Amino acid sequence: MGVRELFELNGKVALITGGSRGLGLQIAKGLAEMGAKIAISARKPAELEQARAELKLLGVDALSVTNDLSKEGQSDALVDAVVAHFGKIDILVNNAGASWGAAAQDHPLDAWNKVMNLNATSVFALSQAVAKRCFIPQRAGVIIIVASTAALRAGMSMKAAAYYSSKAAALHLTRALAVEWGEYNIRVNALCPGFFPSKMASSLLETISGEVIARTPLGRLGGDSDLQGAAVYLASEASRHVTGQYIAVDGGASAT
Repeated sequence: MGVRELFELNGKVALITGGSRGLGLQIAKGLAEMGAKIAISARKPAELEQARAELKLLGVDALSVTNDLSKEGQSDALVDAVVAHFGKIDILVNNAGASWGAAAQDHPLDAWNKVMNLNATSVFALSQAVAKRCFIPQRAGVIIIVASTAALRAGMSMKAAAYYSSKAAALHLTRALAVEWGEYNIRVNALCPGFFPSKMASSLLETISGEVIARTPLGRLGGDSDLQGAAVYLASEASRHVTGQYIAVDGGASAT
């Protein structure tokens, strides 16, 4: 197999959660460009339809599934919908997430639970559902967990204890699943984005973007295509001997 072929995703079915905007939609576009069939999920139907329209302009007839992964039972329902449409799932991108800004001493417990549930528990639940339904029976599969550089260090000008903790949990879950599911030829890796302009990060970046750029060796925030190459690499045969690892996509900020 040639090097170009290693990166191709022709015939593969990719499910991207939180795929209606931001990093999830960026990843969906990148995987689609390499030939993958795309399913995206999110909570808001209007945003999903807008994303589906954007993908259609690129020649991608994506499946969109309205789904709230914070609710029990939604993982199985999402897998059912994608398998009913495409017949299988080959690539799972766990991107859906939430954040909550508050000083640790004032952080509401219900907000802590909300963030931990979506960023960590639902990632496990959906990974489990896809593995049992598709990956283990077919003895192959790829899971990409979108963690964050917040999983690597806490000094990022944010007071968001639940977010830091949940992303660290997601990163260690990556390693645990990689070790346990390697026997089924399931590869599990993580992406750790730094600061990208997004709806979740917009209010924070309004106040700290200058500081973030100043301490980033490449001198800029993440852009509209900066996560695509790493996502394609982890989703494709190019990384067939890579599992339990993470790639920080942050302009070098985590290295400082």
